[in-house]
Amino acid sequence: MNLRRSEASERHPDGGIARVARTIAEVEARLASTTPWRDPKPTETRAAVALVLREIEDASGPDLAALFIRRAEHESDPWSGHLAFPGGRIDPEDEDARAAAERETLEEVALDLRAARPLGELSDVLGHAESIRVSAFVYGIDGEPDLRPNYEVGELFWSPLAHLADPSRQAPREFSYLEHSMSLPTVRLLEDERAPVLWGITYKFMDDFMQRIGRPIPTMPWEENDV
Repeated sequence: MNLRRSEASERHPDGGIARVARTIAEVEARLASTTPWRDPKPTETRAAVALVLREIEDASGPDLAALFIRRAEHESDPWSGHLAFPGGRIDPEDEDARAAAERETLEEVALDLRAARPLGELSDVLGHAESIRVSAFVYGIDGEPDLRPNYEVGELFWSPLAHLADPSRQAPREFSYLEHSMSLPTVRLLEDERAPVLWGITYKFMDDFMQRIGRPIPTMPWEENDV
């Protein structure tokens, strides 16, 4: 994947704000003060995902948790078994990218985001090994909903944002995708060290998001020529 950090980071007009976001209202305010990057070039495939947040309490006080899925194992799926947000390809009948993200979330985890609080958008992410553009929409929900994964989802879980800011969970790993090999930064969201890690497109979205809310991921060694 061509995951270029500079395109998002250069578009953070609130970079000098010290306060970090730990509530849904604070996230909404931070995202409203930033401008996501939109890729104007056409791609063969367009997709959309949903970053869903809920408020939690931990030892240090209020914080947020994000919803992730582990994709089910399918031989025909290049992202089989990977961690991701709910979402998928934009269908011709979808009104727009947001509608696609909401439809896919309802299908994959039985969460109706039409009743959720829209908080903002993140910068588009482009694929490198294939022509795809992915858009991400951020939502806040109350409480912990009853989620039911469909056949496309092997597992779903909530991860505290503190995990993404923990340097001990960061590590580079080697990946192969469509005959491309690369070393990319990852973050371990689950406690089992053998479990899949967050990387690639979803990691890039979380890097963008964490920067925008004033809680940057501590290790993000992207270079302009990284693939």
